Amino acid sequence: MFAELSPRLPNDAMLACDTGTTVHWYARDLKIRAGMRAAHSGTLASMGAAIPYAVAAKFAHPELPALCFVGDGAMQMNGINELITVARYWKRWRDPRFVVFVMNNRDLNMVTWEQRILAGDRKFEASQELPDFPYAAYAQSIGLGGFRLDDSDRIVVAIEDALAADRPYVLEVICDPNVPPLPPHVSAKQIRNYLVALAKGDSDAVRVVRASIKQIFA
Repeated sequence: MFAELSPRLPNDAMLACDTGTTVHWYARDLKIRAGMRAAHSGTLASMGAAIPYAVAAKFAHPELPALCFVGDGAMQMNGINELITVARYWKRWRDPRFVVFVMNNRDLNMVTWEQRILAGDRKFEASQELPDFPYAAYAQSIGLGGFRLDDSDRIVVAIEDALAADRPYVLEVICDPNVPPLPPHVSAKQIRNYLVALAKGDSDAVRVVRASIKQIFA
């Protein structure tokens, strides 16, 4: 999704990315061009910042498009409520484009992968799995646009529809939590911890291995 979005970003876009594995794809695949502005809660690493950042940006520059990238964990933390703020104020903005990309994988994914790679621990489902929520349908219920994207063949069309919407829009992207957010260079310790975690009976071990092999060859 990020790779397809990158060349389609408006030249004057204001971008905000939340903390979580979303930032891995944001940093890897989006090419931020001259004229764009970007914000991320990096050093603080606090979840729930992206939509408030984007709302503030729209109040400061209501004539520019804003895009924010949020995991489902951050969305459940405060993003759902922040959409109420967007629904209340968006008609004051000269450019209505405000797109929220929700990466829905039903998992607190960054911590899941940190447990595997940093500690060699298997995924602990009781703390990591999130309840599903109809983010796009919820946006529609409060007067915003929304679409649930669960077909990779429709990525480009979904992005173009979101960017062309006449009101703020939630694009809910159904993601695979087992795709590893590989760093540019993988250390021997990371590989060892990864294998130890899977050997401990990680519930997603088979899917993780398949996704890892696919990522490596890609």
